[in-house]
Amino acid sequence: MKLDIIAQIVQILKDAPEVGAIEIRRGLFGAWSSVRVSKAGHGNTIGGGLAGGAHVVVSHPAAAPGAPPPGSAPTAPAPSAGPQLLEIKSPMVGTFYQSPEPAAQPYVKVGSRVNVGQVVCIIEAMKIMNEIESEVGGVVREVTAQNAQPVEFGQVLFRVDPHG
Repeated sequence: MKLDIIAQIVQILKDAPEVGAIEIRRGLFGAWSSVRVSKAGHGNTIGGGLAGGAHVVVSHPAAAPGAPPPGSAPTAPAPSAGPQLLEIKSPMVGTFYQSPEPAAQPYVKVGSRVNVGQVVCIIEAMKIMNEIESEVGGVVREVTAQNAQPVEFGQVLFRVDPHG
């Protein structure tokens, strides 16, 4: 991996304290096979290796065990008259994609059941495709972002009914 790319990743971590780790895996012939972004407090691996391909993990050191990371906001229920819905928010600025490629089915849609850790969308930032995982389980009641449109940090992407 080139030093300028690593420097950009480190800058992302400095600028976004809510991002705890960025994991990049490269497969055969130098093609990117996956990128994973984790919120702070969800694992603190500093580096590692993977047989057959490059594997880099860059992360913030943990503050205090059990303490919320600085600048992070917990997932809050959406204000509504009906059931309390939990929000899945964008952890970064970028372009929202509902599916892994244009012709593919969306990861989730209204009525889909999601589990904690399940990929719900991709956000492209700095030409890196970041898989966004759900931190809540339940049934998707609303998709608030539009496919291939820009999203802001903290913007609500999905509303999930945890009792659905």
